Amino acid sequence: MTTDVRSDDGRFTPSDREALLRNALAADGLRASSWSNVPGERYAEHSHGYDKVLVVAAGSIGFTLSGSGRTTELAVADRLDLPAGTAHGAIVGADGVVCLEAHLPAGSLGDTAHHRAGWGRQALAPGETSAPRLA
Repeated sequence: MTTDVRSDDGRFTPSDREALLRNALAADGLRASSWSNVPGERYAEHSHGYDKVLVVAAGSIGFTLSGSGRTTELAVADRLDLPAGTAHGAIVGADGVVCLEAHLPAGSLGDTAHHRAGWGRQALAPGETSAPRLA
């Protein structure tokens, strides 16, 4: 795998993207597992007893946090940090989704959920200051 790729011009396979994003999470001290779902799959509102970090490796997924009344759309390279006890539901986008997910002890992320749009773009396009959205 080369490290001087400037943008996703079709040279990346889905597994390349997943590996690069997994490495970016590892650089933050996080060990991630992956999961995937088909288009339109829904997750009913639920919460976890652990903090969760989620990064989209392919496709898209929308998350609705309890009480917010709005859906946050996550695409490739976007990250969502969910503290333990954060009630959330989700719906998978039109192309399905592949996500990387890491768990941390409750309280590690504080008490506020954070959407970090484009968090992993540098891993996918080193040296770019404004990498294009990948799909």
